[in-house]
Amino acid sequence: MIVWRAANIYFGAVFAVAFAVGMVRVLLVVPLVGALAAVALEVPLILGVSWVVAGWVLRRWPLDLWQRCVMGVVAFGLLMAAELGLAVLLSGQSAGEFVGGWATLPGALGLAGQIGFALVPVVRRQGKG
Repeated sequence: MIVWRAANIYFGAVFAVAFAVGMVRVLLVVPLVGALAAVALEVPLILGVSWVVAGWVLRRWPLDLWQRCVMGVVAFGLLMAAELGLAVLLSGQSAGEFVGGWATLPGALGLAGQIGFALVPVVRRQGKG
């Protein structure tokens, strides 16, 4: 149960920050620099937030490597479900259009960042560093 709790807290905290940053990206940054540059600015910021949040979570609930892998997979699944839900509800996209967005450069870069989010708990060492 601790792994599920850790994954949910990791997802929730990072998603809350990423949602706010994403709103700024879409409303303010994309019109200035374009979608690809905006995503390129956002991804390292959110991965940094992911690193910090994962460190906090892993200090609170020390997990072994296997548990950290499960934490990353569960958090990634929650992230993808939330992203799909937002795409459908806020943008009116279909699931196919959402997935098709990954074929664009900004979409592929965003997906790479989301995969990085899933890997952070795996490479993070019990909250150190």
